[in-house]
Amino acid sequence: MKKLIYLFIYLLIVACSGDSVSEEFDNTNGNVQEKLISSIALISNQDSQENGVISLSYNSDGSLNTINNGTETQIFIYNDNNELTNVSGGGDNLNILELYESPYEVFETGEVVVYDDNANPQDIEFYEEEEVYDNETGSYYYVTKIYTAEITYDNTHNPYFYTLEAAGIIEVLDGVQLDIGVNAQLPEIVQARMFFPLNNPSQINYKNEEGQILFTTNANYVYDDENYPTSATITNVKNDEVTTYSAIFQYVD
Repeated sequence: MKKLIYLFIYLLIVACSGDSVSEEFDNTNGNVQEKLISSIALISNQDSQENGVISLSYNSDGSLNTINNGTETQIFIYNDNNELTNVSGGGDNLNILELYESPYEVFETGEVVVYDDNANPQDIEFYEEEEVYDNETGSYYYVTKIYTAEITYDNTHNPYFYTLEAAGIIEVLDGVQLDIGVNAQLPEIVQARMFFPLNNPSQINYKNEEGQILFTTNANYVYDDENYPTSATITNVKNDEVTTYSAIFQYVD
């Protein structure tokens, strides 16, 4: 389960409230105990070669220092004002804390069409190109179809929030103004802001234009007393083929 998708994902600009990520997180979840993730162990029940551990280290001031996935390390760099200025090293830091494996580029090509009552992305439309054979010409061509992804959340907070805050990423997202002037800002940051989950996502159903479920991924979590996940069983179902994974979460003492 080395390639997972964290719901920092991409969309076209749509209308939304002007609240910051921090404000929305507090409004949705209330008073949440702060915890920083120290490691996530990923275990495949099909192929042990997919197993791995993601380790995070922190500086003495509590800011995120490094993320290591066993082969690559990202180093987070801050200025004198403790603002994130750069991430050096290999890998993609926005993919390190992902939750699900996906067969589609839903979060690269998608657009949120419905938010739930807690301001989480709920229904996403995304686009897939399909190859079609033309009997008359004897050649293939591509058509673009609109698919949907429906996301369900547990009634718990996003467990990555404070870890991302320690990395300076929440501060960056808080600076995104969700209004017509947003075009002047970096598209990747705007996209991440728009898709930020305030609760913990637990299921995604991917459907075709006819509404048929093509792929389902489900995460069944075990939570501690502060509603942080200690473990998860993740199940993917496609064409009656089932694959399962386990995740073990550890936090800074």
